[in-house]
Formats: sequence, structure tokens, C-alpha cells
Amino acid sequence: MAMENQAADGTAQQADDRTVIALVDDDRNILTTVSIALQAEGFATRVYSDGEAALDALLQNPPDLAIFDIKMPKMDGMELLRRLRANSALPVIFLTSKDDEQDEEAGLQMGADDYISKPFSLRLLLARIRAILRRSDARRPLAAEVGEKPAEIIERGRLRMDPARHHVTWDGQHVSLTVTEFLLLEALALHPGVIKSRNQLMDAAYPDDIFVDDRTVDSHIKRMRRKFRSVDGTFDSIETLYGAGYSFSDG
Repeated sequence: MAMENQAADGTAQQADDRTVIALVDDDRNILTTVSIALQAEGFATRVYSDGEAALDALLQNPPDLAIFDIKMPKMDGMELLRRLRANSALPVIFLTSKDDEQDEEAGLQMGADDYISKPFSLRLLLARIRAILRRSDARRPLAAEVGEKPAEIIERGRLRMDPARHHVTWDGQHVSLTVTEFLLLEALALHPGVIKSRNQLMDAAYPDDIFVDDRTVDSHIKRMRRKFRSVDGTFDSIETLYGAGYSFSDG
């Protein structure tokens, strides 16, 4: 497989100043397709066919972000993430099957930054990578160097959102949200009491050139409510306005 700056064992052959993405998947077709797409967007890539082969390399020579498949031989993505999190805050995106909801939520609790279900859109994956990198602590010094103003903390009643760290708490308790869920909640919380249509929420969470079914927003809202109710069984601040959309109440 032809991989730019990529040796057969997954190590980089030479250093440059590009953002480095590590891909860990036992499906060689996915490794090839995703790596080529990332390189076309200006990223450098490193590829690994299983978690066992990737772990030491990710710790000894960390990339800027890693993408893991959950189901892999030798060491699956969940175990790889568990071991990685003992020593590293490396941003991680999971690739999952549509029936892996429990694994997705467990992975987010362990510290994954987002998940994308297979089959997936490469444009959506690229959008999620960029969103996570913008919120990564590893990128914050770069923003300071160029004088970029950090995103302000959002506080609405018991909700606290830190866009720079992609961190959310409710009544002081951490709530693990994906990038998509964070962007949807941010769009609602910035304008409490204002009804946001599904189209407006899709515009906030997805690039303009990605088609998303209305029901996708409903699914994300449903999952987000469940996460908040896991820390507060009375949570009802995301309100549904049937036929109109959603709003956030900070009362």
C-alpha cells in the first residue's frame, strides 16, 4: 500500500509539519481509502492493522489524532483506548457498526472524542477530524500564538460548556458528548428559549455539502437527553416543539 511518510510497520519515515492522523483498522480497504482521502486534504497518515501493533507507536510517537475500529483482532479498539488513556489524552474517533450503541457509549465514557458509524461519509469524517482538532488541547497553544481569541465558556443554569476543551457538565457532573452532540447543544444553549428548526441544527453540526436526514438530528437529541438523564433523572431542559424543532430552557 502506498502511504505518504509511512513505513510498513506504521512508523513515519520522515518528519514534517503536517497534522498526523493514525488509522487503526484490520480492514485494509478502509485503511487505504481513508488514508488516501486524508493525504489529499493535506494530512500525514500512519496505519496499523491491529491495536496491539499500534499501542506502543501511539504512546512513543503520538500523532495529532487517531481513528480506531472497535472490532479488531489481537486487541480491539476498546482495550486499545483503555490502555492509551492510562498515559495519553490523544484525541480518538471510533469507527463502529450501527449495532454498537453500547460500545459507543462505553467508549465515550472512557475518553473517546467521537464515533462514526460504518458505512460512513469521508466528508463527514474529515469534518469531525477538523472539529476535534480545533477543540483539542494540543492545538490550543497554536491558537494563542496567532492571537486567536479562545471560545468563551457557555453557562446556562446548571449547564456549563467549554468549547475549547469540548467539555460539558451538568450540576458539576461531566457529561460525555460526541462532537456532533456538542455542536447541537451549543446551538441550542447559545440562544435559550429560541426554537431551532432541524435545518438550523443540521447547519450548526454538519458541513454544508453533507446531506443529513431530519431523523438524524432527532436521534442525536434522544441520545443526548439520555446522557443528561444518566446524571440527572429529572433533566428536561431540551424541549421538543412538535413540527417546529427544539429549544433549550435554562430555567
